[in-house]
Amino acid sequence: MPFYYNSIYWILLVPVLILSIYAQAKVSSSFNRYSQVRNCRGVTGAQAAYEVLRAHGIHDVAIRPCSGKLTDHYDPRDNTIYLSQPVYNAATVAAVGVAAHEAGHAVQYAMGYGPVRVRSAIIPVTQFGSQFAFIVLMLGLFLYSQPLFLIGIVLFSLTTLFQLVTLPVEFDASARALGTIDGAYLLDEDERRGARKVLTAAALTYVAALLMSLLQLLRYLLIFAGRDNRRRG
Repeated sequence: MPFYYNSIYWILLVPVLILSIYAQAKVSSSFNRYSQVRNCRGVTGAQAAYEVLRAHGIHDVAIRPCSGKLTDHYDPRDNTIYLSQPVYNAATVAAVGVAAHEAGHAVQYAMGYGPVRVRSAIIPVTQFGSQFAFIVLMLGLFLYSQPLFLIGIVLFSLTTLFQLVTLPVEFDASARALGTIDGAYLLDEDERRGARKVLTAAALTYVAALLMSLLQLLRYLLIFAGRDNRRRG
């Protein structure tokens, strides 16, 4: 890759790496901090998830515990919200925020939220792209085949597309969570600010992941353009 292309990549890489490290540290520190703060109403994570579902008229989603930390997720395959041990039975500010967010995903699926439907539809192709993009890219490099390298770029871009679609899904789930927390008075004003900080920190990790993927895609495009210019020259 020519020097000026390489410089563009490294100039952009440094702030994105800093953001990624900051985002991971922030989500961990925010969760740990507000996991130590018991909410005044004694609402557990499981109860918060139930309240979000009930507020949207949804009664067929199971809520179950799972092992690990920050392993909370909604699985549309069995229509179940899985909450980690620090969340399921914990009556903390962090537990309410995280559980309500995961319930927000369940609401998205139940209501046919557009971006989550798009994300579900492209999962098979993005999985294929993530599995074979690197292999095709390396073959294109070693064989000095521009068409093959371009195919690799297209496959990698599918992963970037998935992360792009994930952003509105995550932001909307948090908005639904915070809306129910406010509407059902699950937390008081100070506690709601804490829950918002936890969810904002988590959202930042998705932003950082998207930027890193975009930057890597840019790097491949710059390599492709540089090789194409050398071939024509």
